[in-house]
Amino acid sequence: MPHLESVNVGRSRPSRSAKLGSTGIDKRPVVGRVRIQTLGVDSDTIVNARHHGGADQAVYAFAREDYAFWEAELGRPLRPGSFGENLTTVGLDVQQARLGERWRVGECLLEVTHVRIPCSVFAAFVDEPRWVRRFTEHGVPGAYLRVLEEGTVAAGDPVDVVETRPHDLTVGYAFRALTTAPELLASLAAEERIGRRLRERLERLGHA
Repeated sequence: MPHLESVNVGRSRPSRSAKLGSTGIDKRPVVGRVRIQTLGVDSDTIVNARHHGGADQAVYAFAREDYAFWEAELGRPLRPGSFGENLTTVGLDVQQARLGERWRVGECLLEVTHVRIPCSVFAAFVDEPRWVRRFTEHGVPGAYLRVLEEGTVAAGDPVDVVETRPHDLTVGYAFRALTTAPELLASLAAEERIGRRLRERLERLGHA
């Protein structure tokens, strides 16, 4: 059954690139149960609230299975939280999750709203050549989620997809639309549960 490998939180630390300042991307697994509230995971630091966090991007999930490609590509193991995710999942195909679907995770009810777009802070943290381009070309971003029901979660908790959606607007599809295939963007507007930042972007582009 799909479950959590770990729950990860980060505190503000200086970025490897001085010009980028501090970042909360360096997340580490925690022991025991952790509370997730509307604006995110307790004790997790959001430094750049303009682009990260908020009610519609309160939690970021990435699959352990999707780390396998990068471990082979980079030639080194990647611990949970290496890409800045709050929840590292096992047995769940996050790439095929549909925008708007809902997951029961521990005591929480979470809803898929958006995808992670790689940025300069992420690139500086991973410290690999051409990281943004490589991550984008691979096209496996992980999912942002909003919190519909608060509660606690812990490593080992089941992840149950309790509601899917009647479309094929998956995490992978949305990432392609936002990066390499902008002709797909207009179709994302059909999902009423997408995050505010994504909705505003579609509106600016005339796809509301």
